[in-house]
Amino acid sequence: MIRVLLADDEAMVRAGVKAILDTDPGIEVVAEATDGREAVDLARTHQPDVVLLDIRMPRLDGLAAAAELRQTVPGTAVVMLTTFDEDEYVARALGDGANGFLLKAADPRELLIGVRAAADGAAYLSPKIAQRVVADLRDGRLTRYDQARRRVATLTGRERDVLALVGEGLSNHDIARRLTVTEGTVKAHVSAILNRLDVTNRVQAAILAYEAGLTTAR
Repeated sequence: MIRVLLADDEAMVRAGVKAILDTDPGIEVVAEATDGREAVDLARTHQPDVVLLDIRMPRLDGLAAAAELRQTVPGTAVVMLTTFDEDEYVARALGDGANGFLLKAADPRELLIGVRAAADGAAYLSPKIAQRVVADLRDGRLTRYDQARRRVATLTGRERDVLALVGEGLSNHDIARRLTVTEGTVKAHVSAILNRLDVTNRVQAAILAYEAGLTTAR
């Protein structure tokens, strides 16, 4: 069962998102918060698998809450759920360690896919957001390619294999099956990759994999 904490200051939005999550028998909303500070406090108490955070909330906004959650409950995946897709929000959310970025106006199925991906250790961006991230990468492709290749060169051959599959959005379970190794081995490789590349999470690692030419954006 995937345990989710939902944080949004609008009661109707919380009710709508919860109704969508409730359609999946493998997902349970264990707590609801009305602001970022409450979300952090409840996450410490409930230790959910995934926290869904709105960006614009009182007391502590979602972006600040995401950064705090990464420090206080590092085992919990953080997914931003918002109506805003401005570049500054996306960049800051990913920089602060968010595992995903979903738009409230998207297809409800994206919400379920995103939550399951985050809980499984993968990263998920709404297609609209992913297109913008890829476009930004292409704008500075050559310079970033050289920098990314130098960073990736510090990895072992197996770590580069794992990074390439992380770049394709595969979960640890799927990577283990693809490489015919145990899931524990994959987790160890991912941890080493994040440490060697000095990135916060799988989203940043996936972007680096694309910049280095290890995978092709879809």
